[in-house]
Amino acid sequence: MPLKDRMALIDCCHPQLSIAAQCKMYSIHRSNVYYRPIGESQENLAIMRVLDEQYMNTPFYGVLRLRILLRELGYQVNEKRIRRLMRVVGWKTVYCKPRTTRPNPVALKYPYLLTGLKVTRPNHVWEIDITYVPMKDGFMYLCAVIDMYSRFVVGWGVNNQMTAEWCIDIVQSAVDTYGKPEILNSDQGSQFTADAYTKKVKGQGVRISMDGKGRAIDNIFIERLWRTVKYEHLYRLKYDNVLALLKGLRRFFLFYNEQRFHQSLDYKTPIEIYTGINKPQPLRGATLAKSTTVSADEILSGISNYSHTHCQSPNVS
Repeated sequence: MPLKDRMALIDCCHPQLSIAAQCKMYSIHRSNVYYRPIGESQENLAIMRVLDEQYMNTPFYGVLRLRILLRELGYQVNEKRIRRLMRVVGWKTVYCKPRTTRPNPVALKYPYLLTGLKVTRPNHVWEIDITYVPMKDGFMYLCAVIDMYSRFVVGWGVNNQMTAEWCIDIVQSAVDTYGKPEILNSDQGSQFTADAYTKKVKGQGVRISMDGKGRAIDNIFIERLWRTVKYEHLYRLKYDNVLALLKGLRRFFLFYNEQRFHQSLDYKTPIEIYTGINKPQPLRGATLAKSTTVSADEILSGISNYSHTHCQSPNVS
């Protein structure tokens, strides 16, 4: 049994067995039970924010160029530290790689099903992905599911860990609300290749598609969503707690789905394309509704409330 599963069996409040006895029973060192990870330093958080913003401009930068960039900004960091922080924020350098290795035939992978496929209707293809979200005193992870045809965000959630169970909850919530897609595309991250995730998706009658290794453009629509969310929202606001982050993202995704015009959609909104219903045209000289204007103060304070939502966000663990 994996260590993670054995750790879950430890009951610190057991009336008869001490923690030492339970550790001996499950072959676990007691330090694993008492250990509490130390959070990132303020300097590391600042560097991670720089990396997250820089990736949108220069995704082809590697460790050496990033070291020069960070030193110009006043951060004295070595390559080992940069590599670790790059892994935390999910930096995947874009470059041509020689095919010197072969995939493990035992590993669970699925083919990329979107090559040459014409997506012609809502719920034909969904895409799912996870991105890093910088905060004032830490960071979180954001997962979203987008309808490829309409760019409509059918589900999203925030968590401090990237787990398969978290992704399953978001997909299930989206399916319960909008119905199931024919194909669900993702990258080859461990969350999306986990048995629990693939069995749940296939159990819904949904075909699984996965990007090729190192092929970020295979999931291009949700990658473009991340750029929009970060440049138009997250980088303008510095959230200091999870509740404010949830409120702000809920407001933004409502704006994104219902009010933001998309050039690729002939300047229509995703909800118009997804539902096939055009928004009523306002009368000439009519003023904009209050809900179309969202200020940073309203987002941070949560003053404005919506009576409905098209996005699902599970509880933050």
